[in-house]
Amino acid sequence: MSDLTPHTSGAAATTDGDNRYKAVQHKLKTLGTAMDLAGNELEALLRGMRTNAQRAESLAVDIANAELDRKFIEMTNQVSVALGGAAVEVQKLHETAQEVSGLAHDTRRTHARLYEGLDDIRSSRKERTPKPGFFAH
Repeated sequence: MSDLTPHTSGAAATTDGDNRYKAVQHKLKTLGTAMDLAGNELEALLRGMRTNAQRAESLAVDIANAELDRKFIEMTNQVSVALGGAAVEVQKLHETAQEVSGLAHDTRRTHARLYEGLDDIRSSRKERTPKPGFFAH
């Protein structure tokens, strides 16, 4: 039986139309955190899959040494190979999660560098700011 259980960590990013500076910063932080958590969980899954693949391979050797029917050896070897193949794909997914996490954190820093000053100015004014596109006419 699998130890994997679906859960919600509360790190889901909303995709509303709120594009204010602080909202974008929050969304990028949430995305980065969610991808960090996913990366950690994928790493644990990868270790478990590799361990189980090695155990299945060892079991196939034990079955062969016990001189059991050849079909059991072949089936156990197939399980080992399948787990090894799945582990390769989980490794790719783990690397992608790490890459997305890094990009989200980099994007958040770049966004802050470009727009934090403007947000400070806009937030400290008493006057309302015109809607985007107001000056385009």
